This record gives sequence, C-alpha cells and structure tokens, in this order.
Amino acid sequence: MLPTLGIDLGKASFHVELSVNDKQRHRRFNNTREGFAELAAWLAKQQAGMVHACMEATGIYGDALAHYLFTQGHTVSVVNPALIKAFGQSELLRNKDDRPDAALIRRFCEKQQPRAWAPPPAYVRELRALSRHLDDLKATRQQLLNRQEGTRNKTVLKSLHKLVKQLEVEIERIQQQIEAHIDQHPDLKQMRDRLVTIPGIGEVSATAILSELEQIQQFTSARELAAYAGLTPRNQRSGTWRGRTRLSKMGNARLRKVLFMPALTAMRSNTIIRSFCLRLAQRGKAKMAIVGAAMRKLIHMVFGVIRNGADFDPNIETTRNAAA
Repeated sequence: MLPTLGIDLGKASFHVELSVNDKQRHRRFNNTREGFAELAAWLAKQQAGMVHACMEATGIYGDALAHYLFTQGHTVSVVNPALIKAFGQSELLRNKDDRPDAALIRRFCEKQQPRAWAPPPAYVRELRALSRHLDDLKATRQQLLNRQEGTRNKTVLKSLHKLVKQLEVEIERIQQQIEAHIDQHPDLKQMRDRLVTIPGIGEVSATAILSELEQIQQFTSARELAAYAGLTPRNQRSGTWRGRTRLSKMGNARLRKVLFMPALTAMRSNTIIRSFCLRLAQRGKAKMAIVGAAMRKLIHMVFGVIRNGADFDPNIETTRNAAA
C-alpha cells in the first residue's frame, strides 16, 4: 500500500500529514506553485516515493494542487467533505483545527482507500476557467452598479459608469469566447444541447453547469452527483428533538449557485418539478427546503440526460417518479 498523505486545504495555504513507515510527519505549505514544488521536495526528503494523496472537494482551492500531484504520478483522491465528516464522527472527533483535519483526512485515505481521481480533459478545464471568470466579472459589475445607486458625487459616478461600460465589453467578449469554445468541441455542444431540453435550464445555465461538472463517468448515480453538489438532505436530530432538514452544503458551492435560478424557473415551467414542489408544500415544507429539493431534482435530471446520452423525456421521468 502506498504511503498516505492527508491534505487540509485553505485559500492561502494547506496543511499535510504524511504517513510513511508507520511514522507521521506534518508540514504547512503555501497554496501556490512554489508551495507545490516545496511539497514535492519535502516528500522526496521523507523518502515517501509515490503517495496516495487525499483532499476534500473544495473547488478552486484544491484544483491546482490536485492536478499538480496527478501530473507528478501520485495517486490522488478528491473526496466529498460529507464523507470525511462522517468518518470523523465515527471517530468521535470534537476538536477543529488544521493539523487534526489533515490527520483525519489521511486516516480516511488509509482506511477507506477512496478511488483515484483524474483531472477533467483540458477543454473542460478551459470552459471552467472561462465560466468562472465570467461569473467574477458579472459579480464585479453588480458591485459597481450597487455603488452607483448609493453615490451622489458626479466625478465618482462618471468613473463608475466608465468602469461598468468597460466590464460590459469584457463580459460580452468572454461570452463570445465561451460560445466559440463550445462550438469547437462537439462533446460539449452535444451535452449543452441536451441539458437545455430540461425545462428550467437555458443555454447560459447549461454552460455553467457543464463547466462545474467533473467527468460524469466518475459518478455512479444521480444521488452521488447530488452529494458532490452538496444537495443531499441533512437531518438534524437529537433524542426526540427533530430540527428542520437542510442541505448538507458540503460540496461544489459554485454548482449549487448555478442551479439556484434554474430551479426557481423549473418550479414554474417544469411540470414534474412543479408537481413535486406542490406536494412538498402541502406537507408543510419550508420554502427554502422546497427550493433545495427542486435543485436536487434538477441535478438528477442533469445526470440522466448526460449519462444516458439522450434528450430529456418527461414520460420516462414521470414513470421513474411513479415507481419510486
């Protein structure tokens, strides 16, 4: 069995615990290319050779490190945080700081032997980078528009107006790049065209969903994809007390964000989701719980059309729901 490396990720740095020859070693590295090289040198110094590295699926904080370790020949596992948390609860852990988290992740890796991860193809990574950049540009534009609303100084308003116009030009340019990129890759175009057959999902949402999906082949079920997006329900119980069921929110936050508006649209235009949400409302479910359930239903439909390689068929979906 390979030596195991648990990685606890942060925005600026990451902590690791390495187990080799039944001895544990700890280090912290900057979450930069220089930090990755320092990690590689440190592993060589520890005579670890190839390792099985394990980290939580935290989105942008871990993407570059996972890809770096993969290209170096190490086995990499990127695991849903809910699985790590459940493993920690089984060990009755109570404390929360970085080093114990790295140790917990390493023990999870050693005992559970999670499956190996492989990076998405280059054209999917390019779509993700463009889509996330577009999202950031739109968020910046909205911030400037909000500042315009609260500003009365003419000089500041003129400057803000100029910046908004520049951003709008750049947003249009990136949108055109995304369209051209999808047109150049038939697989992406075919998947996007299938996604838009699901009522509630338009071309912009479909593109954003595709950019945040890992290789669909890695998911064995729609429920597993929902867990990756943090859309599985989390019950709150203690003895006889029962709290509201909430989304786990342990997964790809950007994918959840992308699904929010399409879910609201689907609650009106998608007959299957609309009737599903009406039943939940009749049972007294809270409004946001219903929206979360609609998002989860929608990601199940996304899994179906991409995995099956076919357009959305409401008759098949209705039959599946009736049998459930």
